[in-house]
Amino acid sequence: MNLEDLKQVVRDVDIFQDIPSTNQKLWELIDQKYSLPRVAIALQQSAGRGQWGRVWESPPGGLYLSLGLPLDLEVNCGPHLTIAVAWGIAQRLRTLDLPILLKWPNDLILQGRKLGGIKIETRVCQGIITYGVVGVGINYTNPVPPTGINLEEIASQFTLTDLAKLTLTGIFSGYDYYLQQGIKPVLDAYHQLLSNLGQEIILNQSPGVIIGVNDKGELGIRLFSSGASVAIFLQPGTIKLGYSCKEILKISECDL
Repeated sequence: MNLEDLKQVVRDVDIFQDIPSTNQKLWELIDQKYSLPRVAIALQQSAGRGQWGRVWESPPGGLYLSLGLPLDLEVNCGPHLTIAVAWGIAQRLRTLDLPILLKWPNDLILQGRKLGGIKIETRVCQGIITYGVVGVGINYTNPVPPTGINLEEIASQFTLTDLAKLTLTGIFSGYDYYLQQGIKPVLDAYHQLLSNLGQEIILNQSPGVIIGVNDKGELGIRLFSSGASVAIFLQPGTIKLGYSCKEILKISECDL
């Protein structure tokens, strides 16, 4: 990992050999009043966590990065941050001529398999989001399960430093685009990369189709019954989508 190259994107970068969690480390640095924006990168993590507290396997060879940001957003704009950052990272990685897609709410998908994930944590004071930590894990040369893919299989010419720089510039570009344009254009761009958009599903034995994500970060599903249809919106964590968008999903709201 080339520290000087990374500092072309963010001035303050800390690289660690092995720590429990880059998100946890950044919150510690924020509490100690270190300057922001600031990046923490681990060559491996011993206690990485994905969304909903799931264990994120973090062996050597992957990108494990967190970016700490000062924020000034109303608390109800929290989902906007996730949408903007996910789109920004995916869009920047697509400059490598890789067909990166997004799986709601926070996964990066390549060739129908999981390339990486995003976990955003925020701190709120009097209804305002004052700090955010954007955690990103991307498979690079590390071993992956059958549902995963690492970047080396597809784009071995890029270094881990290249991947880190693209990820950081993606976070900033997505967030800046949101600040300049608002959530609607960001959502429109996000939907263009949403892997499950238009996928047929069976939810609690009712047929339906995924119609997108709203500005609250909820997944929209149109259900069909007895010749009528109704749109429902589910919060992140309510259901778990598959990585393949070519088959009918059979899920219930308790599937996690």
